[in-house]
Amino acid sequence: MALLSLIISILALIVAYLAYTKSGGSVEEMKRKVEDLGVTTESLRRKTADILENLEKKIRGEEIKSEDPPRK
Repeated sequence: MALLSLIISILALIVAYLAYTKSGGSVEEMKRKVEDLGVTTESLRRKTADILENLEKKIRGEEIKSEDPPRK
């Protein structure tokens, strides 16, 4: 059953590639789009991390950092 799924998925990839090239796409264009997607994903990841960091500060409250250690 797993072998049949593998064969069907490979055939689907081949058909998708043929349809893409027939519609005017090229391999170079596809590579560029994949690279652009990686850059976009990294940018989105950084923005999400910044937003979550700000949200954490608002929820927890910013800690007051004192330069002198507490006295006993």
